[in-house]
Amino acid sequence: QVQLVESGGGSVQTGGSLRLTCAASGSSFSINLMGWYRQEPGKQRELVAAITTGGGTNYTDSVKGRFTISRNNGENTMYLQMNSLKPEDTAGYYCAARTVGGRYFWGQGTQVTVSS
Repeated sequence: QVQLVESGGGSVQTGGSLRLTCAASGSSFSINLMGWYRQEPGKQRELVAAITTGGGTNYTDSVKGRFTISRNNGENTMYLQMNSLKPEDTAGYYCAARTVGGRYFWGQGTQVTVSS
């Protein structure tokens, strides 16, 4: 089992910045991929960014150049630095982890609200 806890959400104005943190515990040694997803009410959850154990990254087009995903494998922590935030970035943000066995685990989520 892997436990994931997000922190760092909040409310900012357009153009502001936030840094999300995801702390993994439990069988975190088995994680080979981590990512951030977001979901607005009534909409499907979408992948925002992902990072492999080796540091390879992938971003959805709408956040490229504004968001940066990173991880500290030694501390089992993942980050999402979000700059130049826009109202359309408003959503619940969820940390996810995939293990070498193919199982996915999710955090409880943290709310990000960007006002115009």
